[in-house]
Amino acid sequence: MYIQQLYTKCLSEAAYYIESEGVAAIIDPLRDIDDYLQLAKDRNAVIRYIFETHFHADFVSGHLDLAKATGAPIVFGPGSKTGYTVHHATDGEIFPLGACSIEVLHTPGHTMESVCYLLRNEKEQEHALFTGDTLFVGDVGRPDLSSGGMSSEELAGILYESLQQKILPLPDAVLMYPAHGPGSSCGKSLGPDTWSTLGEQKKLNYALQPTTKEAFIEKVTSGLQDAPKYFSINAQINQKGYTPLNELKQKGLTPLTIEAFKNAAQQGAIILDTRPATTFTTGFIPGSIFIGLEGRFAEWAGALLPFNQSIILVTEPGAEEASLVRLTRVGFEKIHGYLEGGFQTWLNAGEPTDMVIDVEADELWMDIPHDPRLTIVDVRKEGEFAEGHLKSAINLPLSEMTDVAEIAQFNESQNLYIHCAGGYRSVIAASIFKKHGFHNLRNVLGGWGSISKLKNVQVVKETAALN
Repeated sequence: MYIQQLYTKCLSEAAYYIESEGVAAIIDPLRDIDDYLQLAKDRNAVIRYIFETHFHADFVSGHLDLAKATGAPIVFGPGSKTGYTVHHATDGEIFPLGACSIEVLHTPGHTMESVCYLLRNEKEQEHALFTGDTLFVGDVGRPDLSSGGMSSEELAGILYESLQQKILPLPDAVLMYPAHGPGSSCGKSLGPDTWSTLGEQKKLNYALQPTTKEAFIEKVTSGLQDAPKYFSINAQINQKGYTPLNELKQKGLTPLTIEAFKNAAQQGAIILDTRPATTFTTGFIPGSIFIGLEGRFAEWAGALLPFNQSIILVTEPGAEEASLVRLTRVGFEKIHGYLEGGFQTWLNAGEPTDMVIDVEADELWMDIPHDPRLTIVDVRKEGEFAEGHLKSAINLPLSEMTDVAEIAQFNESQNLYIHCAGGYRSVIAASIFKKHGFHNLRNVLGGWGSISKLKNVQVVKETAALN
């Protein structure tokens, strides 16, 4: 028996490769399937099953392309309705896998079709549980993403029963492999690890502690932040189907001349620049939106960019395909090419450029007493802001910058000093401000991590928000 977790850090997503005697199964694959095919090839195995724990909301699964490439059936839990052919598993159904087996445990609550997959080893002992979004390290799946007409409280109550009846009775030694790790928005506060044991979770996970159903519902539903806007779109794509990735590559990896690039932009295409933040700020095409590949690229693209507009790319040379693939992971399909030669081609042609001025944290600190027009824009999440911020800072979470009214609270007479936690989100925010016509702005290098270390800095905490 062989198990490998294939973890994608920028999405906090875990897919799984399970194999016994040359027969393999994939659980919750990403849209780009090459790693799974290569792993099976390297191990001289055949992929026999594609198991889905539920309709994912935070990424587009690779189930359709993987099924086409391997001939393996796609397996979903009870009650799942799809726009393509799948095997609808029943609760307790067992799938042989070489000398091992996988049992379906229907665990509704995060979504109604959610299942966990219980792997039994060659001795028919419970060995590992692949929990999807039902159970995480330190948390459980939020019950407000796919209601099916039910309230969050109703789904939380169903989740309680699933945990009590299907998961808690399993042996403590069973390995627990969830679909997500830290940073995911599919739970409230996931722990730092990407796997655990059920015994460890029974001790430490708040959702598995002895409690009443009513108290569980209160804990699970309280303090939920709004889900990213693209979650509902991704869930629908996973349920209804999508364009094969190879087709998207054929169209999206088209090199564009400057003239073709400019024509596409004039027709409303979004210019998306995926170069590193420190490269982007030194020079970019006016009107570009920056979302760098070095950060949580796909998540921020999904949260900030419209899905109904074309996208044209500006990338580092050689990063064109990576940019496209990572966009498709969260459902973008209208990608219509990239600037051939990248920004350097634009620069060499003498086309107009723009830039963002970077400043160190101490320069911000020195400017505050002397510039009455200085406005500090903190684009961290509300919770981060509450834990500590500068006294005069205005909190505008980056995720809210799709709302024109939020940006309209500022005006061109202000000198905007923008910061986040470390310097990635602030550059995204600066590019959005630039696109809306704000040019008196600075990006604070190192963000709050640098600002908070300055001598004599006065840190304000929002105690009410923290409580």
